[in-house]
Amino acid sequence: MLYFTLASKAYARNLQYRGAHMIHNIASAMFGFMYACIWIGLGADYTLGEYGTQGMVSYIAFTQSALWISSFVTNGLGIPQSVRTGHISLDLMRPVHLFSHLMAREWGQIAYQFVYKSIPIYVVYYFAFSLSLPEQAISLFYAAIALAGAAYLSICINYLIGASALWTTESSWLYWGNHAMINLLAGFFIPIEWLPDWLERIAWLSPYPYLLYVPTRFYLGLGSVSALWGTLFWCLLLTLACLLITGFLRRKVEVQGG
Repeated sequence: MLYFTLASKAYARNLQYRGAHMIHNIASAMFGFMYACIWIGLGADYTLGEYGTQGMVSYIAFTQSALWISSFVTNGLGIPQSVRTGHISLDLMRPVHLFSHLMAREWGQIAYQFVYKSIPIYVVYYFAFSLSLPEQAISLFYAAIALAGAAYLSICINYLIGASALWTTESSWLYWGNHAMINLLAGFFIPIEWLPDWLERIAWLSPYPYLLYVPTRFYLGLGSVSALWGTLFWCLLLTLACLLITGFLRRKVEVQGG
């Protein structure tokens, strides 16, 4: 009940800024529209592999919409700001684990962005490019599971980025570095199999393909169910990392007298 309350409060807080967030939607839709037009132009001269021109347009539409779920989460889950204000000491004193506390709050943020950003942006693309939904409902089901896993992975990654604020005076470079890796290794704009072989191998050694590429492949009906094991593996591994770093974080605050 506590975690649901935290999530619902975060969701309700964002409702106050729906008008301002429409600007974000317009900008995001414009970027996706330009990316889709690039692939439409390339499709006039190339087959674009198993995707085809319309498949790549659908690919861009889905990834651009999914960014608000699997990428655009709160910077460091708010930990850097708490460290600067000293509020982190109070957060650690609460009778609830810091990771689960911030995660619940972030789920509310993600739920809001799904309803008020991802869906509206996709609807624009749906009518602008005459997209079609997957023929098989199972494809949407697997895509939803993979996307939920991607959101959790993004929460874990940003928690680890936020925790680094205890050891450095500036952690924003990690946040933007993470965004750069998403653009490069997560299959945003370019499918991972089209990357150079050495870069593709590096990508699959990281959790980034499971943030965008894997959910998108399921959406297009091209994904393999076995890919969900990779999502599960990284979810478990990053959860363990988040729990371990919280222990170090507590000792770091105590050493500093926080």
